[in-house]
Amino acid sequence: MDIYRAHVLVCGGTGCSSSGSATLIERFNEKLAENGLDKEVKVIRTGCFGLCEAGPVVIVYPDGTFYSRVKPENVDEIVTEHLLKGRKVEHLVYTDHATHEQNASKALEDINFYKHQHRIALRNCGVIDPENIDEYLAMDGYRALEKALTSMTREQVIDEILKSGLRGRGGGGFPTGLKWKFTYNSQADQKYVACNADEGDPGAFMDRSILEGDPHSVIEAMAIAGYAIGASEGYIYVRAEYPIAVKRLTVAIDQAREYGLLGENIFGTGFNFNLFIRLGAGAFVCGEETALMHSIEGKRGEPTTRPPFPAVKGLFGKPTMLNNVETYANVAQIILHGAEWYASMGTEKSKGTKVFALGGKINNTGLVEVPMGTTLRTIIYDVGGGCPNGKKFKAVQTGGPSGGCLPESLLDTPVDYDNLIQAGSMMGSGGMIVMDEDNCMVDIARFYLDFIVDESCGKCTPCRVGTKRMLEILNRIVEGKGEEGDIEKLEELAKTIKATALCGLGQTAPNPVLSTLRFFRDEYEAHIREKRCPAHHCQALLNYSITDKCRGCTACARVCPAGAITGEVRQQHHIDTTKCLKCGACMEKCRFGAIIKA
Repeated sequence: MDIYRAHVLVCGGTGCSSSGSATLIERFNEKLAENGLDKEVKVIRTGCFGLCEAGPVVIVYPDGTFYSRVKPENVDEIVTEHLLKGRKVEHLVYTDHATHEQNASKALEDINFYKHQHRIALRNCGVIDPENIDEYLAMDGYRALEKALTSMTREQVIDEILKSGLRGRGGGGFPTGLKWKFTYNSQADQKYVACNADEGDPGAFMDRSILEGDPHSVIEAMAIAGYAIGASEGYIYVRAEYPIAVKRLTVAIDQAREYGLLGENIFGTGFNFNLFIRLGAGAFVCGEETALMHSIEGKRGEPTTRPPFPAVKGLFGKPTMLNNVETYANVAQIILHGAEWYASMGTEKSKGTKVFALGGKINNTGLVEVPMGTTLRTIIYDVGGGCPNGKKFKAVQTGGPSGGCLPESLLDTPVDYDNLIQAGSMMGSGGMIVMDEDNCMVDIARFYLDFIVDESCGKCTPCRVGTKRMLEILNRIVEGKGEEGDIEKLEELAKTIKATALCGLGQTAPNPVLSTLRFFRDEYEAHIREKRCPAHHCQALLNYSITDKCRGCTACARVCPAGAITGEVRQQHHIDTTKCLKCGACMEKCRFGAIIKA
């Protein structure tokens, strides 16, 4: 094995890849060779480090220097200064948004973004080369599978998962061990293990990042699950829009087969298990378990009524156990370290950690993993760094289209399954979108309903028709055409849809509307009664005017597409509101802050 004095880890996740990290890797290899360092320093493409806001990310080990926003032209300096002369390139070192401190002398875990986290599902992301099985093996990979197959009965494996308190991370929060037990108890000549890697929530990228950064953790867990329930085949249903994840998953499965960790007679125990990938076409409804299984079978992705549940009759009519990517990513660690170790983290009813995709109006956008029970305030301010540009926090959307928007008054809510539901939202798969004072909550509700309407499979009338009627009302409200009684209509429709829709996706579709009505009802009333958007966001309700700050430079008049701005040179200009298209072009062009909207 080759020994290197330093390793250069370059993020190869989707975010950094889209920002040119592949070019960085090529440049590093070229410059290392030019400086005679290619035998001393190794460049490794890893998965996502989590701090996507700082990408492309480069970390140099063993000293752990964290370089952010690295460009190809910066590579020469890192190679010649840091790797050749031993001097860190200070101006490229990551600067913390909250403290404005660089991490030049800090360990990675001492950076604010990381020090509140506890990484279990993400333990190898950004640490290993996901396309090199040897690196996974070096991090105790497949030891849990060996332990399960050689020293545990199937019942003991299931009992360990039960005692750990692990609950499904896909949104429902159903006890994982209980689902395994139900499938184990079903009698059949063939059983299946399935993985939901469809991840359709807007702003969610937890599962994608795990598959890109640590695919073997999912493969190992599915093999353990196959052994536990008596299945010999597994299917990973992953959306085709995740090409990097699909590629690395394919490489990992091939490597596992080559090493005898998939296939026949694994570890000489007589246990056979194979994995297959099935690509989804991006239908949100295929995140629902019965719709997902129909899609794997080559049928239209539509949900069916339950019972029978998949544990009794699932894929191809056989008992099937389905978990999502993040759930599986915890399994090997539970088997390896024990149920008590895992259950020692989190809250009484929500054990372990949870991964969140932190996005929206937040400084540190990225992927975070925190113990259950961590408050929203800690995640948003201590980890996320708060809202940018000094803007005031307004709300956070958790749970994607199935969740709700929680206001500032609930920031001290501990994040777990029960507390979020009690607060009017839900855990969901882990999307967490932050909104500031410039966001209109009526428009946010409209956005999520628009997504739901577009993604509804159309099988049941409440979801197909009911959500469309709700969207029509919301569209009228943000266009300034809202009427008295619209709020009551929204509430009545929401109640009916929740009670009568066929699947969980339809039943939770009204949640964004209900939560915004609960916490931001005054914004709905302002839109309807005063024809005013308090956030100054809804275009149809805006009025632009020019203040006495105007210098008469005529820049605004020259860009106005409607000719609505008049005035003499060096004199205050005026906007004819009857002609104004409310496009905002004048406000963007003004250099003196003389144009305001209300």
